[in-house]
Amino acid sequence: MPAFEYRSLDAGGKIKKGMVEADSARQVRQQLRNKGWVPIEVRETRDQKGKGTLFSGLSRSGKLNTAEQALITRQLATLIRSGLPIEQALSAVARQAGRPHVERIVLAVRAKVTEGYSLARSMGEFPRAFPEMYRATVAAGESSGHLEQVLEQLSEYLENRHDTGRSVMQSLIYPIFIMIFSILIIVMMMTFVVPRMVEVFARNEQTLPMLTRVMITVSDLFRDWLWLAVLLIVVGIFAFVRAMRAPSFRMRVHTRLARMPLIGKLICTSDSSRLASTLGILSRSGVPLVEALAISSQVVGNLAIREAVNQAAARVREGGNLSRALETSGYFPPMLVQMIASGEASGELDRMLTRAAEYQEREMSGVVNTVVSLLGPAMLLMMAGLVVLIVMAMMLPILQMNKLFGI
Repeated sequence: MPAFEYRSLDAGGKIKKGMVEADSARQVRQQLRNKGWVPIEVRETRDQKGKGTLFSGLSRSGKLNTAEQALITRQLATLIRSGLPIEQALSAVARQAGRPHVERIVLAVRAKVTEGYSLARSMGEFPRAFPEMYRATVAAGESSGHLEQVLEQLSEYLENRHDTGRSVMQSLIYPIFIMIFSILIIVMMMTFVVPRMVEVFARNEQTLPMLTRVMITVSDLFRDWLWLAVLLIVVGIFAFVRAMRAPSFRMRVHTRLARMPLIGKLICTSDSSRLASTLGILSRSGVPLVEALAISSQVVGNLAIREAVNQAAARVREGGNLSRALETSGYFPPMLVQMIASGEASGELDRMLTRAAEYQEREMSGVVNTVVSLLGPAMLLMMAGLVVLIVMAMMLPILQMNKLFGI
């Protein structure tokens, strides 16, 4: 029985929104009329992406974040392990969702399941909520008869990914605050403080030191052309975002980023960790290695690294080793390649992939924590240095005047 969303007017003229399961939209309208409500809109619950509206990409109607995916997966694994049928488990998850968009998606999936579709195929109605890797893992669990075990592994993977992202964002709050505060202080000093000091020096008609003249020139640029600089930055960002829509340009940018010294290491480590985790889950679920590589490439964010994974899948399909295929690209850390080679030699590739993913996550966390811990003090030192320069530029003429007058 499909799920429908509705908007209607109640007896008091207030708009009511909700979801209901019914055989057709006509039945939903009849149910609303039986309540004394006037139906405004009734539509079957589907992924709303691709309608072509300006804000369709910003809508959360068909999306789930990592935390929501992890919670749904964990609840489903627990309920199915307890012996509850899938459709009843989905109904229970929908009741406990607490968020309308999550409840709507889960009910829509349940409606497809009750129509006879598999869970993975039902989730395919919402590709933005359940990506290809997620659906392939669920399909592997259904075909192997160990759905609850696969869902538990998938929930652990999603929970770890969410915790890592949250810890990184929390660590970045302080440096970002320092950066914004520093920029505001410098702009205010260059726009308001320095020009007033310049008026004092201009009345004395004295020759100003080089540092002071440079600072006055910079202050004039801030005061007269700050609006143009902001406009150019906004236009530049807009043009860059538009250019990133072109696959060739995006590939060049991603290749450059992957080759950069520090940023490239972070990108390669992060994508390698996601690749190893996903490959490990899919391998334990019984998905063939070539198919698992094709699916796992979708979780890799950098296009250059994703292309390297696809090329590795082609070499594996031809009979090559996975470790040698990944090593050829030069994007993957040597430790990951060595652990994969060990897993291929011992026949325990899935276990070694899991260990490699854990190692890469620890390495990435260490690098990120080091960079973030240094970013805050670096911003403070930079702000202090700029403030000292401004103060020196203003004090040098005063000291020069005192020297002239013998003070």
